[in-house]
Amino acid sequence: MLEDFKNFLLRGNVVDLAVAVVIGVAFGAVVTSFVDDILTPIVTIPGETNFADLDVTVGGAVIRYGLFLNALVAFVLIATAVFFLVVRPVGALVERRRAREESTTRECPECLSEIPRAATRCAHCTAAVPALA
Repeated sequence: MLEDFKNFLLRGNVVDLAVAVVIGVAFGAVVTSFVDDILTPIVTIPGETNFADLDVTVGGAVIRYGLFLNALVAFVLIATAVFFLVVRPVGALVERRRAREESTTRECPECLSEIPRAATRCAHCTAAVPALA
């Protein structure tokens, strides 16, 4: 039983998950600091960066809508930071890598069907196709 537990822990996906969690926590701290220390002071309502004191009393109950506003602003700023600092750059890298991968086929100039890159005659329309260098 101890051997099975050891095999479970050392399986690749468990170790990968542990690394992902550690990296995620560290990245979360960086994004939170970026939002709290850089973006929030820039995007403020005339000098107000903390809305926690905003509330209204209705029938004896205190509704702290300022805390909701703080959470909403933090969410929007974190989503913006993640989008522009992670999603867009990673998307550009993936697109650049995809463009570098050379295709194994090409289009026939006559009928526009896909033919192998090394072909000198189209299998669909039998047109002679110039060889690629």
